Amino acid sequence: MTELPALEDGAAPLRILLLEDSDLDAELLGAVLEDAALSVALDRVISRDAFAAATGAGCHDIILADYVLPAFDGMSALAMARDRCPEIPFVFVSGTLGEEVAVEALKNGATDYVTKQRLDRLPRVILRALSEARAHVLRRQAEQALRDLNEGLEQRVAERTRELAEANAALQHQIAERERIEDALRQAQRLEAVGQLTSGVAHDFNNLLTVIAGNIEFLERAVFDDRSRRRLEMMRGAAERGARLTAQLLAFSRRQKLEPVPVQLNRTVASMRDLLQSSMGGSSRIEMTLQPDLWPALVDATQIELIILNLAINARDAMAVGGCLTIETANVRLAAPPARAEEPMPGEYAMVAVSDTGTGIPAEVLARVFEPFFTTKEVGKGSGLGLAQVYGFAKQSGGGVRIDTRVGEGTSVRVYLPRVAGEAALHEVRPATADVSLARDTSDKRVVLVVDDDSAVRDITTTRLGEAGYAIREAGSGLAAIQALEADPAVDLAVLDFAMPGMNGVEVATVIRSRWPAIQILFVTGYADHTALSQVDVGGDDRVVQKPFRGEDLERKVASILERRPRLTLVAGGAGR
Repeated sequence: MTELPALEDGAAPLRILLLEDSDLDAELLGAVLEDAALSVALDRVISRDAFAAATGAGCHDIILADYVLPAFDGMSALAMARDRCPEIPFVFVSGTLGEEVAVEALKNGATDYVTKQRLDRLPRVILRALSEARAHVLRRQAEQALRDLNEGLEQRVAERTRELAEANAALQHQIAERERIEDALRQAQRLEAVGQLTSGVAHDFNNLLTVIAGNIEFLERAVFDDRSRRRLEMMRGAAERGARLTAQLLAFSRRQKLEPVPVQLNRTVASMRDLLQSSMGGSSRIEMTLQPDLWPALVDATQIELIILNLAINARDAMAVGGCLTIETANVRLAAPPARAEEPMPGEYAMVAVSDTGTGIPAEVLARVFEPFFTTKEVGKGSGLGLAQVYGFAKQSGGGVRIDTRVGEGTSVRVYLPRVAGEAALHEVRPATADVSLARDTSDKRVVLVVDDDSAVRDITTTRLGEAGYAIREAGSGLAAIQALEADPAVDLAVLDFAMPGMNGVEVATVIRSRWPAIQILFVTGYADHTALSQVDVGGDDRVVQKPFRGEDLERKVASILERRPRLTLVAGGAGR
C-alpha cells in the first residue's frame, strides 16, 4: 500500500457521511481507512430521508456514496448533496460504476470515484478531495478578500474623489464670490465716480444758472419793450429747465434735499391707483398686493410718489397691450450682504415693488441701467435719468434697489426703504394753503405753465402767450411739470400737450387735479383722443386747442379760462398717504 500523509497530531477525526446499503462493504471500507491510519468518524445512512437530513445539517467533511441502492440511486444523492451542501466533496465508491457513468457523475459535480475492487485508492482519493476542497475554500476566501479590498479601494477612491470635488466646488464658489464682489466693487466705484462728477457738474451748473437767472431778473427791471421781455421770459424758462435737470442729477448723486418722515406706503400706493390706472391708458391692468401689517417707512413722502409713478411708466413702456402691472408691499429682513452696488445692506425694510410682464432687461443693459443718461429708448423718448433718480433716492434714504428680470418674461424693481424704529406716528401730508397773490410780482401777471416735449412747439406756445401778457413757465415732460409744481405751485393755468412720451397730458392733468385742484387745465393737441380726455373733466371744447393754432384761438381760450377764474387761495399738497 502506498504510504499516505499522516494527519496532524491532535486533529479532530474526519467526519465522513457514508451512503451504503451493504453491511459488509461498509465494514470493508472502514477497515481500509483504519489500515491507512486515518482517524475517521463514519456516519452511515441508507434511506433517502436519512441522507437528506444528514446533508441538511452540513456537519461532514466528505461524502462517500454507493451508486446502486435499493430505493435510492447515487445520481439522485449527488444532486441532493450539490443542492444542500455544495462545498462538501462527493466521492462515489461503487462496484458497478462503469467508465461512462463515472464521466457523467464527474460532469454532474462529483469530486472523484473509486471502484470497490480498488479500495486501496480510497484513502489517497479522500485526502486529495479534502485538499482540493480546502484549496477551493482558501481560493474563494482570497477572492472575497480581494473583492473586499477592491471595494474598499473603490470606496476610498470615491470618497477622495468626492472630497476633491467638494474642495473644487468650494474653490469655484470662492472664485465666483470674489468675482461677484469685485464686480460689485467696480460698479460701486463707477457709480460713485459718476456721482461725484455729476454732483460737481450740477453744483457748478447751478452756480451758472444762478448768475443767468439773477441777471435776467436785473434786465427785466430795465427792459420795457415787449419783444425784449419775451426773449427774457424764454431765457428764464431755459434756466428753470436747467435747474430741474440739475435737481435730477443731484438726486442720482444723493445730494438732493429730502425730508424723511414716517409714511405708510400702503396708503400712498392705494391713493395712487386712479393716477396709475390713467397712466396705463387702458393698455394694461393693475394689481396690488399690499401687506396688511406693513411697517411704516422713513422716507420723503413727496419723492416716493414720484418714484412709484416713474417706475410704473417705465413698466408700461416695456409692456405690450394686455400686460399686467403689479405693485406689492412687504416687510423684508435682509441678512445677506449686497451683491450689487445698488442693493441694500442687511437690515429691516419696508419694500415696495413695481413689476411688469414686459420684455425684460438683457444682462448687458442691466449692468448700466442706473447710470445717468443711459437709455435704450429712442431719441426724445427718455432722458435716462428715471432709474438713476430711483437709485439715488433709495440710497440717500438709507435703503436700496434690487432688479429681478428675465428676458421675454418681465421685470420687478424692488425699492427697499428703512422702517421706522419704535412707534413713531405715521405721516400724513395734509393740504397746505398758499396764497398765489403773495408770490406774484407787482404786475400781477397770470402764470401759465406750458408742458410740451417738442421744444419748437413749446417755443411757439410760450411766445404767443408771453406776447399776450402772461408770465410763462415751461416743462419738457409730464414728470418735469409735476416736479416744477412741487417746487412752486403758484400757477393759474397748465397748458398740456396731449401726446408726450412717459406721462401724456391726461395723466399729468389727473395728478394736477388731485394735488393742485385750483390750477386750471387746457389741452393742446393735434389728434386728441376724446375717449382719453373723457377721463378728466376738461370742460368741453373750450378746454382743447387744436394744432396748428388757428388765428387767436389759443389766446382766446386762455383768456376765457383765466378771466372767469375766481381769485381763490391755491391748495397745494395731496391726500394723506
